[in-house]
Amino acid sequence: MNKDDKIQSIAIIGGGTSGWSTAALLGAILKDSGVKITLIESSDIPTIGVGEATIPPIFEFLRNIGADEVEFIRQCQATFKLAILFKNWVRQGQQYWHPFGNLGITINQRPFHHYWWKNKTHGHDENFADFCPAIALAEDNKFAFPSPDGNWPGGAVAYAMHFDAGLVAKFLRDHSQKAGVIHHDAKVERSKVRDGEWIDGLILNNGDELTADLYIDCTGFRGLLIEEALQSGYVDWSNWLPCDRAVAVQSEPHETRTPYTIATAKEAGWQWRIPLQNRIGNGYVYSSTFTDDDRAAQSLLDGLDSPKLAEPRFLKFTAGYRKSGWIGNCIAIGLSAGFLEPLESTSIHLIHTGLNRLLDYFPDKNFDPALRRAYNAEIEAEYSHIRDFLLLHYYPNQRHGEPFWDAMRHNKLPDSLAHKMELFAQSGRISSRRKELFSDMSWFYVAAGMEITPKYIDPLADIAPFDEVCNIMGQMKGAMAAYRHAAPTHDAILNMLIDPNEKRRPNFGVGAGWSGR
Repeated sequence: MNKDDKIQSIAIIGGGTSGWSTAALLGAILKDSGVKITLIESSDIPTIGVGEATIPPIFEFLRNIGADEVEFIRQCQATFKLAILFKNWVRQGQQYWHPFGNLGITINQRPFHHYWWKNKTHGHDENFADFCPAIALAEDNKFAFPSPDGNWPGGAVAYAMHFDAGLVAKFLRDHSQKAGVIHHDAKVERSKVRDGEWIDGLILNNGDELTADLYIDCTGFRGLLIEEALQSGYVDWSNWLPCDRAVAVQSEPHETRTPYTIATAKEAGWQWRIPLQNRIGNGYVYSSTFTDDDRAAQSLLDGLDSPKLAEPRFLKFTAGYRKSGWIGNCIAIGLSAGFLEPLESTSIHLIHTGLNRLLDYFPDKNFDPALRRAYNAEIEAEYSHIRDFLLLHYYPNQRHGEPFWDAMRHNKLPDSLAHKMELFAQSGRISSRRKELFSDMSWFYVAAGMEITPKYIDPLADIAPFDEVCNIMGQMKGAMAAYRHAAPTHDAILNMLIDPNEKRRPNFGVGAGWSGR
């Protein structure tokens, strides 16, 4: 490659979690490369700031940008997250867990969930907490880092975080500026577009013109560059995911900070509860076809378990993604690229996968069309995969006589999900592909939680003598009981981490434990 063809300047338009995540990662990867990175955001434009629950890869992102995880937890009011508790999704009063980490152990090279189903058919009543350490800890409001030896049950723990999105943006901004990212507080008034797909410059409200080789659109739902300037178009999935509104409100914290998110099904959607160190984040995601804003806000307030700290805020959105997330020399990241309701805490993760994908296909100034095609194809595949997983939470519901839930149950499913559900309902097997976000275990937890029971059990599960399998399960239950009894509380771990006099640091990766880092 001619050195003159290399990207020498990058302009990030928009701040918030998306913009400053982009700045932090590119600032770390391109450090000492000579590439100039500039972020433009206007302090007059508010950010969304409600994406406050994550999934385990968040720690990989923090490692990749070179951040101190403990300082992140302290500065961003973070708590740990072991699982999501789903309430009332099948029917009123029913609930189930979607945890992080493993269920049981592999027996005779077969996944444990096949033996779980066989055990059920023999009348046994063990629950998932007997075999899943994340659920066991969550039920007790406890927390533990994965054991250094990797053995079950301690080695099967996985976890993520809840945090204050506004504080996260500030943390990432400070981190990025230390890495050399330039920050301008300004508003883009106009984009200079050539041939419908190339941005030649941005005119700012102070009269300056900003030019760059690569432009990254982090302007949220508006899509200032990717949509308003380059007219990408949008793939609308509201026929499958009709929730198009959210109302959010903060409330006072409880004395006990729970290590899990709660998603409670409601009349026209669902309500989230996300516990932070200093407050609780709450919101109601709903369909405007089946309720109105005033009714939704009142439903949210009625569902709070602590006094509100502010007035409710409303958001509007459409489920789907940009037809082209990369056009010419512009790439959309975060909400600019698309939106799927935050039922499984994927919004921030989609920012990070978009950035990882950008690194995989990082261009030179020629912007080879093959790179763009590969990038855009992966966006479609990723969003479709998550869409299907979200629909799995809705479609099998038994909330008969409720208009929203009746509509979701009678919806025509994408073929990709219909085939997956048929395979599971017949045999308990799950078809997944490499690099897909949600593994077989996630599909199992939600399908089982929504009370889809396989018609047949994997015949290979019959090879191991069942009395020996039952003996193994009994031993696992005993080990789990001892493990959850010995584990510290979630609050104890948090208090240790946020203690300014505490010098020990945990290893947040596999084989975790306390070290002198």
